[in-house]
Amino acid sequence: MTKPRDYKKEYREYHSKPEQRRRNDGRKQARRNMVKIHGKGKLAGKDVDHKNGNARDNSPSNLKIRSVKANRGDKK
Repeated sequence: MTKPRDYKKEYREYHSKPEQRRRNDGRKQARRNMVKIHGKGKLAGKDVDHKNGNARDNSPSNLKIRSVKANRGDKK
């Protein structure tokens, strides 16, 4: 049987790092920008994809709307 995840440890060792915080801020900003352009309805149940994989590059030509399954299923 696997051990349960230690979310506090994950946050402490990964998500709280300044670099990861900036990446997360970039992803949030990308979504806000796409909502301004396309509206909330068009993004409902969808993800905003960074074509080049750089979460800090929020130029309109680098962003596209994708299904959750497609976006989270690739680039692994």
